[in-house]
Amino acid sequence: MVLRAKEIMDTNLLLVDEATDALECARRMVAARKGYAIVTHGAPTAISGIVTEWDFLEKLIAPGKDPKSVRVGEIASPQLQSCTPDTPTDEVASRMASLGVRRMVVRSGEQVVGVISSRHLIAVFRKYVDQLTAEIARSQPLDPPVG
Repeated sequence: MVLRAKEIMDTNLLLVDEATDALECARRMVAARKGYAIVTHGAPTAISGIVTEWDFLEKLIAPGKDPKSVRVGEIASPQLQSCTPDTPTDEVASRMASLGVRRMVVRSGEQVVGVISSRHLIAVFRKYVDQLTAEIARSQPLDPPVG
């Protein structure tokens, strides 16, 4: 059983225009219960980066900047680590680990169609391990009676 990115990705994306102030972006992230926002430039299909809770800490909070006066585009990371919908999840996990990222953007061509977080991977792999363990247990012969 090979799971693909499209089977575990979150398709409920949070898109925020790069001109949005950081405070408003943070409020939207909290309301959507997301640790990230995909940053756009003008149109929802024009992706310019991603902003994560770490970007807020490192580029806004720690330096003591006013979140109302900083545009989210100023603190967003322009590099989106991405994969295709058909990428096997073991490859996604391996790339995320080697790159040190907690989110992988899923793209179909230039369009962002989903996001996979480290939480998604943990949940899916735990379920997979549980299913595998149950199958192994069912296939084991019962121990013969003692005595």
